[in-house]
Amino acid sequence: MQATDPARPVLSVIVISYNTRDMTLACLKSLYAQTSLPFETIVVDNASRDGSAVAIAAEFPQVRLLAETTNHGFAWANNLVAPLAQGAYLLLLNPDTVVLDHAVDRLMAFAQRRPEARIWGGRALFGDGTLNPGSCWGRMTLWGLLCQTSGLASVFRGSALFNPESYGGWDRRSERAVDIVSGCFLLIRQEDWQALKGFHPDFFMYGEEADLCLRARSVIGARPRITPDAEIIHYAGGSQPVLADRMVRLLKAKRGLILRHFPAWQRPLAEPIFTAWPLTRWLAAASAARLTGKEALHNRGRIWKEIWKRRNEWRVDLG
Repeated sequence: MQATDPARPVLSVIVISYNTRDMTLACLKSLYAQTSLPFETIVVDNASRDGSAVAIAAEFPQVRLLAETTNHGFAWANNLVAPLAQGAYLLLLNPDTVVLDHAVDRLMAFAQRRPEARIWGGRALFGDGTLNPGSCWGRMTLWGLLCQTSGLASVFRGSALFNPESYGGWDRRSERAVDIVSGCFLLIRQEDWQALKGFHPDFFMYGEEADLCLRARSVIGARPRITPDAEIIHYAGGSQPVLADRMVRLLKAKRGLILRHFPAWQRPLAEPIFTAWPLTRWLAAASAARLTGKEALHNRGRIWKEIWKRRNEWRVDLG
């Protein structure tokens, strides 16, 4: 695989770090150990307080490091650095990932085989080697929201009918077209990124890759696709370990996706169903805890209760 200009890298790998020093160092170590094609790495450190920038500069002097004094969030930081990238392709790689078995080389080869996809991703595992299904997912729909809010998606996690957003029952061991490729391991041509103007600036963290993929389908005719041949470990949540905070950000992003990508006639139906989701999860967990006495269910109920009480945070418009 050759770049048009042999002096330029084929690929620019972009990593956005925030208080994930040890994970980021492990990610970069695996990237360099497992990648053979010509590439450059650009790291944006979003004002970490754990010494990430100093450690990255010391251990990986070949990395182009932007040590920021402000936390720009994931979307804006990628938009900030993408114009500096020299590669014909951009790979967005989370800092809480580990590259396995030449996954980046394999993903680039996949892009060459399936150029019509325009956005490509791989298969993810948790740290214990079990499937992390979050490498891709389906777009939100009214039916999917109903399944989430009613609890059907939780009860029938393995059902493609009742858990459509997570592609329930699919183990990601087959190549497949998907609606959304996760930003943890997302490959896109530089020219397509520019045509789409990158991530929408209203997304701070979460939802930006969903918005990008959905816009890519309508604007440039993309058909995102994943391959099981390119495999990574994705620990998930490394930069934001508090579950309630993470869910508040996620719900805010999901509401933004409803406002931007649901047909106008569906939005008045989708909003109350979506809003009720944390409430039903809280009531279900609290009821189950009372019946069983299990502390884990009590804790889950407390978390969902906090998320519900903070609904004024996630129900506001993104802009």
